[in-house]
Amino acid sequence: MFVTDTQKIGIGLTGFGVTFLLLGVLLFFDKGLLAMGNILFLAGLGLLIGLEKTFKFFFQQHKIKGTTCFLGGIFMVLIGWPIVGMAVEIFGFVNLFGNFFPVAVSFMRRLPFVGHVLNFPIVKSIVDKISGQTKLPV
Repeated sequence: MFVTDTQKIGIGLTGFGVTFLLLGVLLFFDKGLLAMGNILFLAGLGLLIGLEKTFKFFFQQHKIKGTTCFLGGIFMVLIGWPIVGMAVEIFGFVNLFGNFFPVAVSFMRRLPFVGHVLNFPIVKSIVDKISGQTKLPV
């Protein structure tokens, strides 16, 4: 599969966005880092999958509640309410990207160290409840 230069830039922007978001949360909800992380994440997502596909993903009829919360949370962070904004944004993120959690969990279970940790009995029961799927449909 060929990755274009635009997609490479999108991967970088998305990675920087996630990094800035994590740093913003770790540094007691720093408004500047959270705002920069949100902007970089959205710009990177748009470049990674394309603007048309990004708009189609966010503005599907059954995902409108998640989109509203996600973008509303970003707006709250930008106007200076970082804690409330991040809570609303996380709720929207889970509603938007919740269908990808089982795929991500099954991928992480195949990784060398992470897979062993995710298969501990206590961790496995918690992760299975969060992901909503115990086995792959294959």
